[in-house]
Amino acid sequence: MFPDSLNLSIRAPVNDFIQALVTNYGWVFKAISGVILKAVLFIEWILRGLPWWLVILAFMALAWRSSRRWSLTLAVGALLVTVGVLGLWDLTMQTLALMLMATIVSVVIGVPMGILVAKSRVVRNITLPVLDVMQTMPSFVYLIPALMLFGLGKVPAILATIIYAVPPLIRLTDLGIRQVDAEVVEAATAFGGSPGQILFGVELPLATPTIMAGLNQTIMMALSMVVVASMIGARGLGEQVLNGIQTLDVGKGLEAGIGIVILAVVLDRITQGFGSSTGPHAPPVWRRWRSHARKGSSPGRMRPRR
Repeated sequence: MFPDSLNLSIRAPVNDFIQALVTNYGWVFKAISGVILKAVLFIEWILRGLPWWLVILAFMALAWRSSRRWSLTLAVGALLVTVGVLGLWDLTMQTLALMLMATIVSVVIGVPMGILVAKSRVVRNITLPVLDVMQTMPSFVYLIPALMLFGLGKVPAILATIIYAVPPLIRLTDLGIRQVDAEVVEAATAFGGSPGQILFGVELPLATPTIMAGLNQTIMMALSMVVVASMIGARGLGEQVLNGIQTLDVGKGLEAGIGIVILAVVLDRITQGFGSSTGPHAPPVWRRWRSHARKGSSPGRMRPRR
């Protein structure tokens, strides 16, 4: 048996720290909670207020835009009609609103952070271990501080989902930028591109497929938190699954599970389509720079900065 004299618990310091945050900065967390709650309720109001057929047509349009395949477009429409037939439409829109809010915040945090990680070795060395902890920590652990700081409801569920879902987006944004052909960046620099122009005109367009893969993973991980988040008051399909567990109603849980799977499949196929379609459509000037950088010649009409 390990000696009791060598035991060291971090429970008390962590609890004291959280309690100090609640006592001294409760107004800050209340303000943050108000902003996030208004935003997610606005998204939910739009999704639940639109006619069901219009939402389905919008998803079908996104599927067509991402893939240019009628088979996928019609499959997306059929899957969403199935959600409605199962009586899960309203719950699905609530879940979609939570997931969209978490994804939007994850993109706002993840893409700039991924760029910073790709550009700075110091930031990279600090950030990667933190991301490892965020990805390996059990998702239930995130609910405890979120619950203490923001109370029950949608806001702590969204914040816990963000913490769980943002690491893939940061990692793949970093990876995508670092994998951009160095010859293309050198050519852009030689022809007078500033660091900002190179980042937004060369690196990010060429890294878009990898970034979209990260967005895809973030969406999938956000959906995987739906049931867990329902334990602290987030409504939607996860609440239906939780009710099925509590009442031993297998049918109710299965119906909600099918709804979650359908939503995951639809969003996965759409984001995968956008990720695969953006690569070939990179701005022509950068493809011209790439080809001429490899040939060692001038790309024509592009002149070095004098």
